[in-house]
Order: sequence, then C-alpha cells, then structure tokens
Amino acid sequence: MTQPTPPAALTGPSPAGPKQLWGIASASFVVFLAAWALSWIKAYAINDDLPNACGDVRRQVFPPEVSCVSGSGAVTGANAGWIEVLFFATFAVAVLVGTLALAVAMAVRRK
Repeated sequence: MTQPTPPAALTGPSPAGPKQLWGIASASFVVFLAAWALSWIKAYAINDDLPNACGDVRRQVFPPEVSCVSGSGAVTGANAGWIEVLFFATFAVAVLVGTLALAVAMAVRRK
C-alpha cells in the first residue's frame, strides 16, 4: 500500500521568519532609547543646578527626572507627560513584540 502524499501547501519552502516583528521591536527600542536620552539630558544636564535653587527636590530614576516642587505645588523641571508615555509605551512594545518575534523564530526553526 502506498503512502498518501502531503498537500502542496505543506511541502513548500519554510517561512522566512518574523522579519517585520524584529523591525517593529528594534524601532520601538530605538525610540525608547531616544526618550530615555531626552529624559536623562533634561535631568542631569539641563536641570543640573536645580537642587541648588530648590528646597523640595524630587528625583526619579526610571525615567530619569530631577524636579523641584514649590510651596504652591507648582512643579519645575519635570519631564513632559508625552515623554513619559512614549518612554513606557515603547519599552512595553519592544519587550512584547521582541518576545513574540523570538517565539515565532523558534517555531519557524523547529519546522
């Protein structure tokens, strides 16, 4: 008795892999690094002398931030809201899509 041949779709070349996913992960990681650099420059280059002129200095490590809170509650030197959103969103996208690309690459390699 002869063995049935598999359908043509299963015998074709294997897929190339998750090139687009790696591209998205890389691009979001580059944007994440740019947002981190902007935050770092603002915290440690632009606002370097802020602690000398302020009584209530607030420091944040991730993303880097040095800000001054006045008695009226006004904040000086803080990162813009869109920078923080961009910082965390691109970090999350880079991690999630990078993990997905790695899983797809491993699945393609097993075939």
